[in-house]
Amino acid sequence: MNLKNWAENQEKIDRKLIYDHELKMEYHKWITKIPYINFPSNWQVQITPPFAGAVVRFRVKNDYREISVYLDCYDILGYYGKPYWEIYPASDQDIFRCDMEDVDTLLKEIKLSLES
Repeated sequence: MNLKNWAENQEKIDRKLIYDHELKMEYHKWITKIPYINFPSNWQVQITPPFAGAVVRFRVKNDYREISVYLDCYDILGYYGKPYWEIYPASDQDIFRCDMEDVDTLLKEIKLSLES
């Protein structure tokens, strides 16, 4: 990217809007609370931008299937009562939710969902 393109892109960015959104979503708070996840090496994981109120989003695929996973920390996308992961489609073709801290269950359900 040349300097002219960079400058044009900078003019399009509303930094106050970005900063206000980061404050409302408490991104810096969640950095220390979201657990690490060790994905199996045979999964392809694509990090995607968070939208519709999710704090984190990613997609996982194998040779057979692709699923979507998001972290909702504020019950914006559904109701769980505390921060939760949601998988769609889940192994039963519906959604699956589990606590944000329960990475073992999250990984088990991702595996089941990819295999169904």
